Amino acid sequence: MPMHSSISRDDLQILLHEADIAARRLVRQLRLPRADLDDVRQDLLVDLIARLRAYDSDRGTLGAFAGAILTNRATRIANKVKRERRMYGATRISLDEVIPESDGLTRGDLIAEADGLSALFGQPVDAFAAAEERLDVERGLGSLEPADGALCAALSRTTVDRLAASGHGARSSLYRRVKDIRLALTAIGVRAA
Repeated sequence: MPMHSSISRDDLQILLHEADIAARRLVRQLRLPRADLDDVRQDLLVDLIARLRAYDSDRGTLGAFAGAILTNRATRIANKVKRERRMYGATRISLDEVIPESDGLTRGDLIAEADGLSALFGQPVDAFAAAEERLDVERGLGSLEPADGALCAALSRTTVDRLAASGHGARSSLYRRVKDIRLALTAIGVRAA
């Protein structure tokens, strides 16, 4: 009998467990960064949920059904990743790799966030817009109090939650400071991110 539109908490736990196992296996097999685990898990879950209407409890357990669907989807993802690796070469490019003789600059430091991976793969980027944006950011940071500039620098590496957890103040006060910083930057003409 096909599954109805509502799903029980126990069934949801089964689906989440199966998706987690499949995602961890795929990330390990493809040697993907651990940071990709959540994205892979979500991709697998979306496909599984879309196919859930086809589940028939008379033909097997929900776990077995989920396992089969997830294995199929994981195979398609693996094939896609392998094709992309062949197309772009087997050379791995790490944005965290420190550039020799650069005082600790990484490849990621040299690429504007808006450019993303297009800069790595030779797609055109607007160098003038990037330079103007960098100048705007420097002008904006120069107009801030040193403590606010330090907060902006810290937030470029971590989240407000992690800053609060590490003793840099309460989340609510950090969010208020960010709001004030955004208003100050907007007042001098720097577009908020």
